Amino acid sequence: MFEGIDHVQLAAPVGCEPAARRFYGVLLGLAELPKPAALAVRGGAWFQCGAQQIHIGVESEFHAAKKAHPALRLASEAALIALRARLEAAGVVTRDSEEVAGVARFFVDDPWGNRLELVALRGLA
Repeated sequence: MFEGIDHVQLAAPVGCEPAARRFYGVLLGLAELPKPAALAVRGGAWFQCGAQQIHIGVESEFHAAKKAHPALRLASEAALIALRARLEAAGVVTRDSEEVAGVARFFVDDPWGNRLELVALRGLA
């Protein structure tokens, strides 16, 4: 009956759009999607992530998601390593995680403290 996840929404504070475009668009390399006019007035930004989307929604009483998080899969371990290097070169702090056998992964926080997990299967070039 279900086909999968269409999108994940993460909350951000009012005025988040420039930081969202830099982090999700420039640093992560996700394409920004136009929001429908009726939703654009609410602020935020939408990004394509593979077949799914990440929606950054404005929340007036914003609190970062420190535990709940999306895990974004990269095509290869090499792509994961390159992304981590790009993030760290831009001053973004990354955190190691070795708890899952056969999976290369690390954690990072978006500009507002929402936790993201970045993963790739080990050994894929």
